[in-house]
Amino acid sequence: MRTGPLALCPATRAAAQPCSDPPLRCRHRMGNLARLGITSLLLVVAWAAPAEEQMRKVEEPKDDLALYENLDLDNYDLTLDNYGEIVDLSNYEELYDYSDLAPKIEVGTLAPPTKAQEGLPNLGTTAEMPKLQPPSTSAAGSSPPGLLEPVTAGGPPSCPRCLCLGTSAYCDDAGLERIPPLPPQTAYLYARFNRIGQIRAGDFAGLKKLKHIDLTSNSISRADADAFRLLPSLQELILPGNRLTALPELPRSIVRLDARLNRISSAGVRPDAFRDLTQLQFLYLSDNELDYIPSPLPQSLRSLHLQNNNIQTVHEDTFCDSQDHSHVRRALEDIRLDGNPINLSLFPDAYFCLPRLPTGRFH
Repeated sequence: MRTGPLALCPATRAAAQPCSDPPLRCRHRMGNLARLGITSLLLVVAWAAPAEEQMRKVEEPKDDLALYENLDLDNYDLTLDNYGEIVDLSNYEELYDYSDLAPKIEVGTLAPPTKAQEGLPNLGTTAEMPKLQPPSTSAAGSSPPGLLEPVTAGGPPSCPRCLCLGTSAYCDDAGLERIPPLPPQTAYLYARFNRIGQIRAGDFAGLKKLKHIDLTSNSISRADADAFRLLPSLQELILPGNRLTALPELPRSIVRLDARLNRISSAGVRPDAFRDLTQLQFLYLSDNELDYIPSPLPQSLRSLHLQNNNIQTVHEDTFCDSQDHSHVRRALEDIRLDGNPINLSLFPDAYFCLPRLPTGRFH
């Protein structure tokens, strides 16, 4: 019998256990352990295979993300030089479906020509353009035509020193000393900031469609009786900043009269000047020389401005009917009497029919 240190079997040496059995039994034990180890190894391989495949699937995107690991987003600058390298637009249209968009609208259909356009030459054809005739110089002292004015052959300009567009005539700041001839279709006249000194009876002859006349800031000192009275369509007459001493006669169609900043006195207003003006709504006579409020005033009047005159008294029938205390004048809501030497509190019976008191001094 061997008396040296105990021998270790090869199979049990891995397990670090001493083997004191006879050699035959030791070899048998080693075979059992070997089979057990092989079985365990197979189980480990079978379990690791799906895990390895799953890990491979998880790690696959890392290959694609590796392109962006070195991208410095803090200092990233997209310029026209590297735009094509960073952004791939080759398949941009494939990413979106445009089939549900509305069909394209074809632009090019023109509206039918108006009556004014039908007489104009067609610029798209090769027909020869009509030649304009020079203005006639037979009339001595005639004014030259203004910019873009239609010129009639063999006669005076139809709109001298003005710009006529449609039914409007623009003659502002043109150095005019009188009302120029106007086309018969004129409905709106603007002749402000000129040197017109007088309105003659024939200045607006034949202008039956004239609705609006604006002669602000001229030098008009008088107007003939028939200058405005015979205009059947006139609704607005604007005359502030002139030198009128008398109020011109007005047509019954007038709706607004503005004669502020003139020199009109009470003697320059005809008796019953406004009685028959049943459409008059706005009457502005401030900054004149009136001594009293002109009356009677039409029931249609809505606004009356008389500030900065010399009015000192108000009659009890100026606004209301002293015989009918039940009547209420609802339309007249704006009366300006401030800037006059009158104490409105002294005439309480003059306002009983008004929806509100006039503006002015009450003490």
